[in-house]
Amino acid sequence: MVVLGRLVTPYGVKGWLHLHPFGDDPASWRHMAQWWLAPADGDKTQWSATKLSGLRQHGGGWVAKLESVDSREAAEALAGWYFAAPREELPATENDEYYWADLIGLRVINLQGEQLGLIETLIETGANNVLKLCDGDKEHLLPFVEQVVKKVDIAGGCMTVDWQADW
Repeated sequence: MVVLGRLVTPYGVKGWLHLHPFGDDPASWRHMAQWWLAPADGDKTQWSATKLSGLRQHGGGWVAKLESVDSREAAEALAGWYFAAPREELPATENDEYYWADLIGLRVINLQGEQLGLIETLIETGANNVLKLCDGDKEHLLPFVEQVVKKVDIAGGCMTVDWQADW
């Protein structure tokens, strides 16, 4: 399962919810046959399927309506839950586009062949995303931009970057 975002707070009284998407193309999610939900504090291996009945932009964000959620109270019960989809149901990526889930765990080496660590997570910032790498007790934060990221080899489990080990 690839986590796509979180259901945040109710919107209105008819069961709509504000979304916090973890991707940059939420509009494409309306074509998925179903969404999978899991509570924020629960077991992420136990997903329950639900159908989407509406998805639209609202202001600078997104709101969604799930078929089984018809009241504000039902929406409140889902606030904070994660939504996901099986990897094979997600839209294909373009060249040089990646799902965050595909980057987590990649080994990162620099142009000098030094291993910098494994990608632990990505951080959204206003300017660009940032890779958080961990290597034992060392941590690196690298901008996820073309000037730094030189090659991504998902199949090989490795990313090559133009970054010094002591930065």
